Amino acid sequence: MADHSTDGAWDPIVTPWHLDQHIPAFPIPTTATQVIPPPLPAGPVPARMNLLHQAAADAVSQAARPLVLSGDCPTTRAAAAVLQRRHRDLAVLWLDAHGDFNTPAISTSGYLGGMALAMLTGRTPGLFDETLGLRPIPDTSIVLADARDLDPAERDALTTSQVRRVPADPAAITSALARLGPVPVYLHLDIDVIDGAELLGARFPAGPGPSLAQIEECLAAACATATIAAAYIACAWLPEHVDDPTSRQTITRLTAALGAGLSWPEPAGS
Repeated sequence: MADHSTDGAWDPIVTPWHLDQHIPAFPIPTTATQVIPPPLPAGPVPARMNLLHQAAADAVSQAARPLVLSGDCPTTRAAAAVLQRRHRDLAVLWLDAHGDFNTPAISTSGYLGGMALAMLTGRTPGLFDETLGLRPIPDTSIVLADARDLDPAERDALTTSQVRRVPADPAAITSALARLGPVPVYLHLDIDVIDGAELLGARFPAGPGPSLAQIEECLAAACATATIAAAYIACAWLPEHVDDPTSRQTITRLTAALGAGLSWPEPAGS
């Protein structure tokens, strides 16, 4: 049985897919557990995603301190559900250029990746089955950092919610987390929060924003302020860019800011 404490080394886990599509080129750190996508039947995308999320949850449940590297944001459901089995209360720090607060009712595109945070708050009932046992996380337990690129209806939904919105600034994040009190925090970061000029090949570039160095400072501040029970990095590059040397370097820097030391296999033929 794994020791589910929140101290010590990170346990990296890779979920190499985007929604229901496998990403064969997704980079795998040498010490990471790779979740092998199960066979997916033909059918609705959410039903296929259910199977992927259950596989991810199985892997996360075996990790003492999970650090998930994923190709999308919705797989965050799996990690959050596992943490809820371990902790009575759970807070969320969500760093993202987007709000991910759309729902099927208000989304203009229907893109499920833009609903990931709304999924955690229980705003997408019926979209997935209840296999994971995910309980809605209260708005008051969520800190959303940056979210500079919002759809109009999504902006309205966030305005009427009780989600705490802050800039991607270390002092602002420290203050917001301190207000939550001594509760374990689940940290979720989408790489597109980084300034688009520094982030070549992103699936959904969001233009000017905080630098990579500033995001590193935000992560370090979060770790210094709160008990980070698990972390999740959505490596939302286009499939042909996710394994670029610069992409891997970005992942390495972000995880190092959390206190994790990742290493990568030697290139073939080296």
